[in-house]
Amino acid sequence: MIGLIRVLTVSDPAALNCHADLIEKKYGLSLVSRCIPDQTTGIHDEKTEQIAIPKIISLGKELVESGCQLLLVSCAADPAVMQLRSATAVPVIGAGSAAALVANASGKKTGVIGITEEVPAIVAHTLGNNFKGYLKPEGINNTNDLLSSEGQSACVQAVETLIANGAEQIQFACTGMGTINLKQILSANGITVPLIDAVEAEGLFASFYR
Repeated sequence: MIGLIRVLTVSDPAALNCHADLIEKKYGLSLVSRCIPDQTTGIHDEKTEQIAIPKIISLGKELVESGCQLLLVSCAADPAVMQLRSATAVPVIGAGSAAALVANASGKKTGVIGITEEVPAIVAHTLGNNFKGYLKPEGINNTNDLLSSEGQSACVQAVETLIANGAEQIQFACTGMGTINLKQILSANGITVPLIDAVEAEGLFASFYR
């Protein structure tokens, strides 16, 4: 059994399971999704990340105790991933580092878009010399802002800017971009460079442990 930890607090089952559903559809994996409490805007800065970390650790331990043999932390900042690796005996995969590792496989210069003021540290560190630049789309301050048409248009504009500045591919540094299927939105707006979705990437690595 694979446990998937959402860092956005949601009550609607469809919203809770959307990342697991994407992974199941693409890789044929079965997952159980749980979300941390009291974070209705998810993680979008250092303060919200620090508040979330102990909740993620606690939830991860609960999932392992319930029988999960693999954990996915579905957040591009990889919050609490290192702590969970130390606290449990199961593999723990973070969405941000997973996406960056996929991006590095091609050796292409990678532009990154996300919802934080600065690129998540784990993403920049993992990309290394392949990191080409980072943008937070205008008006996007947390994952919920991605749901609006204005937010999605801002994502398109940010990606176009990164490509104009030399990015050969784009990595999403927010799993909420998988929730809205940003890959499809960008493709519909004429973006043709490779697009690395963090939810798909964590699912890819999980598929090796099925």
